[in-house]
Amino acid sequence: MVNFTVDQMRALMDKVTNVRNMSVIAHVDHGKSTLTDSLVQKAGIISAAKAGEARFTDTRKDEQERGITIKSTAISLYSEMSEDDVKEIKQKTVGNQFLVNLIDSPGHVDFSSEVTAALRVTDGALVVVDTIEGVCVQTETVLRQALGERIKPVVVINKVDRALLELQVTKEDLYQTFARTVESVNVIIATYVDKSLGDIQVYPEKGTVAFASGLHGWAFTVRQFATRYSKKFGVDRTKLSERLWGDSYFNPKTKKWTSKDKDANGKPLERA
Repeated sequence: MVNFTVDQMRALMDKVTNVRNMSVIAHVDHGKSTLTDSLVQKAGIISAAKAGEARFTDTRKDEQERGITIKSTAISLYSEMSEDDVKEIKQKTVGNQFLVNLIDSPGHVDFSSEVTAALRVTDGALVVVDTIEGVCVQTETVLRQALGERIKPVVVINKVDRALLELQVTKEDLYQTFARTVESVNVIIATYVDKSLGDIQVYPEKGTVAFASGLHGWAFTVRQFATRYSKKFGVDRTKLSERLWGDSYFNPKTKKWTSKDKDANGKPLERA
């Protein structure tokens, strides 16, 4: 568990370049509060045993009883980034310690005003999408609200455990599910984006898409795997990231990458 004091948190507030304000937005029941629980646990505020079930940001009695978020709730989290990740931040920062102000907002359409209020005080939006259900009506609504406030989104494809344990899908089917979700999000972004923001579509190979299970407390990005294997094999991380997403197949016999899904003998190759 992370060990920090109130004084450390207070000191971070003065380093404005190291403060990030984020809204968590999604369709109802896509796992925002459960995912937020895991982030709160990672920051050392609640125990791992309670993460996923505590619904820490659902502070009202009616929220706990009904199992949905009604009012937006903010919480400050302490986070440390690796030196490699800090180097890639374009903005000026001081050290690798960050203060993340996270706002868990409602997903139900009746409380969309709470989402708008949360978005207006944040720098970025964490868009949570259920692996099984994919992009739903309210997902598009909250994403459109974020783009209307000129906020750049990142995506978390949540409940990956359901696809693995309940549906027991194959690796290829799971990849295709992920790809459809990313494509659906990017279509919405392309439709409503302010062109002055530039390209803010999400790309797994660039680390703007994460795959997670909020209930079980784990998540990963393509870049994390690229970082691990680039150090092991001495390969450029950016190039490896591009190979780990899309139509790239590795031939274990020739030890080369190919865009074809079969080798010279017609034997199927697995996607990287």
